[in-house]
Amino acid sequence: MKRQLVIDDRRNVALVYRPETAQALSLAKTLTKWLKERDYKVFTAPEQKIIAGTTALKRRSELAKMSLLVVLGGDGTYLRATRLLDGKSIPILGVNLGSLGFLTPFRADELFTAVEHTLENKMEIRPRAMIQYQLLRKGKIRSEGLALNDVVIERGSLSQLINIAIRCDRKLVSEVKADGIIIASPTGSTAYNLAAGGPILHNEVKAFVVTSIAPHSLTTRPFIFPDESKLSFKFVGRAYDKNDSAHLVVDGIKVDKLINDDEIVLKKSESDHWMVRDANQNSFMILREKLKFGDR
Repeated sequence: MKRQLVIDDRRNVALVYRPETAQALSLAKTLTKWLKERDYKVFTAPEQKIIAGTTALKRRSELAKMSLLVVLGGDGTYLRATRLLDGKSIPILGVNLGSLGFLTPFRADELFTAVEHTLENKMEIRPRAMIQYQLLRKGKIRSEGLALNDVVIERGSLSQLINIAIRCDRKLVSEVKADGIIIASPTGSTAYNLAAGGPILHNEVKAFVVTSIAPHSLTTRPFIFPDESKLSFKFVGRAYDKNDSAHLVVDGIKVDKLINDDEIVLKKSESDHWMVRDANQNSFMILREKLKFGDR
C-alpha cells in the first residue's frame, strides 16, 4: 500500500542525529539553517543534546506536533527515532551516515533535495507493520512496547541453551531448545532474522517470521505466521536451576531479564510506522544496493 505524503501546515520538523558522529552534527546544523530560511520551525528530538538554532523537545509526547522527523545516522539511529515516536504516525526521512543504512535510503549528498521534495509533497510515505509486545510475569504485565524490526529472546551469559514454548492463538506450535528466538516483522526480516538463516519477507506481506537461533534440532525451521495471530513465547527454565535466565531484546536494545515462566505475547500493532521514500525506489532496488542481493 502506498499513500502520497502530505505535510501539514504546522511546519514543524524535528531532528534525530547520531551523537558521536561529527558529520551528523554538522549536517544537523546546516539543515537547521536551511529549514529556518524557509520558515520552518526546527526542533531537537528528546533525549539528545540540543542542536544550535533549534528548540529542544522535552518529552516524547511533544513529537505528536511534528510534521516530519529527519534522521541523520544509520539504522541504529533510525530505530532510536521510532522508539521516540512510540507509535505516533509521524513520517521519518532517513539519511544514511553509517555503513549499511537499510532503513536510511538517502545519502548525505541527497539530504537537501530529499527534504525539499518531501516538504513539497513529491515523496511517498509507505507503511510498515510494527510488533506490539507484552512481557508477562505471573500473569501481570511487567513491560510493553513496540518494535519495528524484531523482538528477540536470547540466552543470558551462561552457555546453556534455553527452552521456549511457542504458541499461536493459544495452540502449542512447538517447544524449542536453542540460543534464542527471533520474531521479525517484514521490515526486520532483512536484519537479525536474515543473519540467522530466516527468509526475506516483502514489506507488504502481512506476516511475522519466527526464526530459532542455533536450534538443537535438525527439524526446527523458520516459521511464517499471519500477522492477525497472537503469538506467545514462554521461557521454560530448567526446574533444577532457579537462577536460569534469558534476555528480552527489542530492536537491538535489551529491555529486561527473563526468569522461569515469563511469557512474551506478541501481535501486530494497530498503528503503522511511516517511512519517507522516493517514488522511484522499491524494496528490490534496496536489496540489491544494500545487501548485494543476487550478486555472484
